[in-house]
Amino acid sequence: MNFFKHKAIWLVGIFFAVILGVTVLFFFIGEATPASQIAWGVNFSAQHAEKLGLDPRETYLALLDDLEVKRVKIAADWDILEPEDAAFDFEELDWHIAEAEKRGVSVLFVAGMKTPRWPECKIPRWLQESAKERRQEETRELLSAIVQRYKNSAAIWGWQVENEALFPFGECPPPDKDFLREEAALVKQLDSSRPVVVSDTGEWSLWFEAARSGDIVGTTLYRKVWFKNLGLYVSYPLPTVFYARKARLVKKLFGKRVINVELQAEPWGPVLLYDLPREEQEKTMNLARFRNVIDFAKRTGFDEFYLWGAEWWYWLKTQGDDSIWEEARDLFER
Repeated sequence: MNFFKHKAIWLVGIFFAVILGVTVLFFFIGEATPASQIAWGVNFSAQHAEKLGLDPRETYLALLDDLEVKRVKIAADWDILEPEDAAFDFEELDWHIAEAEKRGVSVLFVAGMKTPRWPECKIPRWLQESAKERRQEETRELLSAIVQRYKNSAAIWGWQVENEALFPFGECPPPDKDFLREEAALVKQLDSSRPVVVSDTGEWSLWFEAARSGDIVGTTLYRKVWFKNLGLYVSYPLPTVFYARKARLVKKLFGKRVINVELQAEPWGPVLLYDLPREEQEKTMNLARFRNVIDFAKRTGFDEFYLWGAEWWYWLKTQGDDSIWEEARDLFER
């Protein structure tokens, strides 16, 4: 009896060892094939620019007119857009979209309960204590209002529904994959002419559920971050092929394209950027690291990236350091 018990344990051990070996070979061994041409864009948040002490409109126009950025990801922060129930304030978003239209800039518009920048979920105060069912109904109303208002804009090329909705990060309700699919379907119904992007974490997911929910998978890519639970900085030990092979799986299994909607080009420290001393910022992002991130990104095989941190580059420029701003210029001049 003991012989068969030990044999079973050995067989289970061998099985998992084989699985581990295959996984390592598939995701960690080899080289990705770089894309022949890459489209570069930026994320932009007026609220983030303001918290950095910048004029948001000045910062946005500097990106469009000085760096000549042609692709921008813009989010509708719900708490700003609808400060009171059924009282939408579209003034700022209207301005941003209009300025993009004037210059022929393509916009990826992010809408939903969870959008980029801490605390991630921007649920308005008047809704925060409501039951799940009401939050979701109000989210449907939010999506409808946004899509109906901007679906005739020539600037918008796609809708991103939520931001990493299935990744438990930020001050948010628990993830709900069924509701995410419902949101994506609603946006597609309201505007069938544009793709729906659904995003997921680059390092902690296979992107399968995002692929099931949207037309395009949007992913993130970070190289060095502060891990709160460990209390230290961590560099992800992931090769370019890790991202390339996951994208290949998504393409093979679901027929979906993968793009990068958040490429780290800004510090990530133990406190929010606004409170992070300059010497601490340098630990996760500086000119040398920026160059390394861009080089790494080019070797993943992806053909579209939205850099995260353009507002910070402009803040550095106002502090007398335009090194990253000028380095980024080369990307958008191509």
